[in-house]
Amino acid sequence: MLNLSIFDVIGPIMIGPSSSHTAGAVKLARVSALIAGKPFKHVEFGLHGSFAKTGKGHGTHLALLAGVLGITEEDERIKHSLDIAKARGITYTFREVELDDVHENAAMITFTHDDNTSTQITGCSVGGGRILITNINGVDVEVSAEQPTMIIQQLDKPGVIARISRVLAENSINIGLMRFSRVAKRDVATSVLETDQKIPPEVVQRLATLDDVLLVRVIQ
Repeated sequence: MLNLSIFDVIGPIMIGPSSSHTAGAVKLARVSALIAGKPFKHVEFGLHGSFAKTGKGHGTHLALLAGVLGITEEDERIKHSLDIAKARGITYTFREVELDDVHENAAMITFTHDDNTSTQITGCSVGGGRILITNINGVDVEVSAEQPTMIIQQLDKPGVIARISRVLAENSINIGLMRFSRVAKRDVATSVLETDQKIPPEVVQRLATLDDVLLVRVIQ
């Protein structure tokens, strides 16, 4: 017997026309901006596959821009995202790209921050308003953002993950899933933790002060 939730039947609450090309695109971009975590002055959207070929008819460009501006999937301001970006002094570009080993509805989003640093995030809209972030600044990850999620960059040294886990345990936060990625031994590593509880700001601040922790981002 096939088990379906009401979400699977009617889809997400959203401004249309497409859960993949509109709602999913908004969420993908909004989560990407949260991961980038800093004010930005320019954003480039590299559109892959169906996003590039048919996205304009679905308003994907408006949805992606709305998402990085912090607009949510059900917000009627999605269709006005070009004007909102202009009012905020944020510039943007769209171009077609060919990405390897990604879903057809994929985008590579590059933020140029106010301090002239950049953050590049690749992800896809997998249907029903769901997303998957697959790469952050060249490091392969898996971030669905369906549960409270922390993305932590740390030095790849013994004891760092234990210290992170200890802080969460002391605050009664249970880790439901943890993924660890690194480019090379003893280099910078990335941990993605999904938790059963929301992470309070004071816990985020405590984690950010731990030795060998470089960056903490929270999606919830």
